[in-house]
Amino acid sequence: MTAAHIYAPVVHRPGLGATVSQVLSMAWRQMVRIKHNPFELVDLSLSPIMFLLLFVYVFGGQMAGSTSDYLQYVLGGLIAQNAIFLTMYTGTGINADLRKGVYDRFRSLPIARSAPLAGKIFADMFKQVWSIVVMLGLGLLMGFELRTVAGAFLAMLVLVVFALAISWISVLMGVVADSEEKVQIYAFVIIMPLTFTSSAFVDINTMPGFMQAWAKVNPVTHLADAMRGLLSFGPIAEPLMWTFVWAAAIFAVTAPLAMRAYRRKMV
Repeated sequence: MTAAHIYAPVVHRPGLGATVSQVLSMAWRQMVRIKHNPFELVDLSLSPIMFLLLFVYVFGGQMAGSTSDYLQYVLGGLIAQNAIFLTMYTGTGINADLRKGVYDRFRSLPIARSAPLAGKIFADMFKQVWSIVVMLGLGLLMGFELRTVAGAFLAMLVLVVFALAISWISVLMGVVADSEEKVQIYAFVIIMPLTFTSSAFVDINTMPGFMQAWAKVNPVTHLADAMRGLLSFGPIAEPLMWTFVWAAAIFAVTAPLAMRAYRRKMV
């Protein structure tokens, strides 16, 4: 037996229960930051409010003939778009903590390596719920006709599941990018084409044929249609199924890549 074997450090891998507890502790750490800086919630409220007011009252008449009809159509799409945009904050937050050495301190603790990242993602889901409530509440004040209360809760659950999956794309960008500005640029390049070439804002049948082909398989189209069906009108089963399929596929691909990049960063 060599000296390297004798003095090699013993790595203790926490069990499932311990890992869950550590993830929740890390999530609570992020939540406490909101308590000390409540302006974060103001920032999370202003953007969705402005988007909803601008799209409905500026574009509504042109898009649907009346602002009330367009509100019924676009609210689900705007909620979907806003949720995807919010995942960008996960990547920028992780990037900032990495550059400040926060995760270097976490590495010295006897916790699962995934706990800090997963904790950040779960804490950001509170921001997702907050923004959904703000947008839906404003929509109701503007005259939105909600299908059912149960549908609203289910829509919130579906959105959180999809956001959890797509957040790993943001995590990956946050780990590999060397600045918060680059995370924002990468996210913008991905998010803008996804959201604006979907059914979030317009009927995809009005698009050119080549773009319709993409819009029909676009994950944001399925998410927006699922939101629209649960909150207002339209089919539910098929877009809901494809939303979960896309969420599972995105998670299966990006979560391992993000964890691999994170481990290499921590070496």
